Amino acid sequence: MGSNQPQNKAYLLLEDGSFFEGKAAGKSGTATGEICFNTGMTGYQEVFTDPSYFGQVLLTTNAHIGNYGTMDKDNESENVQISALICKNFTNKFSRLMADDAINDYFLNHNITCIHGIDTRMIVRNVRSKGAMNCIISTEYSDKEKLQELLDKVPSMEGLELASKVSTKESYTIGDEASPIKIAVLDFGTKRNILNSMVQRGAYLKVFPAKTSFEDLKAFAPQAFFLSNGPGDPSTMDYAVNTVKEILKTGKPLFGICLGHQILARALDVKTYKMHHGHRGINHPVKNLLSGKCEITTQNHGFGVDPEMVRAKEDLIDITHVNLNDDTIEGIRTKNKMAFSVQYHPEANPGPHDSRYLFDEFIQLIKDNLN
Repeated sequence: MGSNQPQNKAYLLLEDGSFFEGKAAGKSGTATGEICFNTGMTGYQEVFTDPSYFGQVLLTTNAHIGNYGTMDKDNESENVQISALICKNFTNKFSRLMADDAINDYFLNHNITCIHGIDTRMIVRNVRSKGAMNCIISTEYSDKEKLQELLDKVPSMEGLELASKVSTKESYTIGDEASPIKIAVLDFGTKRNILNSMVQRGAYLKVFPAKTSFEDLKAFAPQAFFLSNGPGDPSTMDYAVNTVKEILKTGKPLFGICLGHQILARALDVKTYKMHHGHRGINHPVKNLLSGKCEITTQNHGFGVDPEMVRAKEDLIDITHVNLNDDTIEGIRTKNKMAFSVQYHPEANPGPHDSRYLFDEFIQLIKDNLN
């Protein structure tokens, strides 16, 4: 079911000088970006197409990539969003009979470069120790000095505004137009399953480009607002922060996920920061402080909200969820507004379904406050 993967060479150079020679797959060429590792054991295609990974080089800790092929319906967006892939074993031989493509064909169709056959565990340990860093993968250059010259030109993820690059260019609607539950979605790079999770609960959505003004959002006459996930540094997104401040003045229900959580925090005058190496995977434990229950969650973020600033605003903000690995803040809600957000991904595609109740709570909040 697919030919053997190509055996030509590829080269990987990390910002700290670590250098690797491996096998090449996908498109020949050179790719750069911040390296980030994902600990999920499945769902690689959903991860590849998650816009939150835009501009990043993905390192998978799972040893086998490609073993169940790809299917178009598994895409979370129109395109593969990662810059390149680093993995241990990359195979075109897949076991899923209904798969549309072998992974190498999928990568060729989407112009994605891959290096495989290297010690990914060592690289993960390096990133965990030294923190997030840029890297370069090339099938064109093997000379370390040349690769370093190209790598030096790659900007840091800190300070990059990327949400507007992956956001929809035109507004569109999804769901039943007759529904009384109308939600205005600010698209910073949303995953399809987030939108589907609200539509399945009876909502009618209008999805707007990231830089849409509050006036244009208001013209839709929504009963609620949603802030999506997405890539990049939230500190560069004053345009979104200012819009959310206007949304908060309406007092209408507001829900944010991942980057949307960070934008809500900044609209509440809480700073965000670049994490040491971020959280990415489908097995991260989070405690719901309201219920006392633990949830296993899907995560993908390299920035977080400042815990000291959140706790200093206890008259305005409740902390609703915390990460049990490092005590970072995973959820907040406002005390005087109907606004809440989580840092992780309750739509969990891929991942466990522990947190999907958040969509139920959002829809119920809207129903309880319909005009």
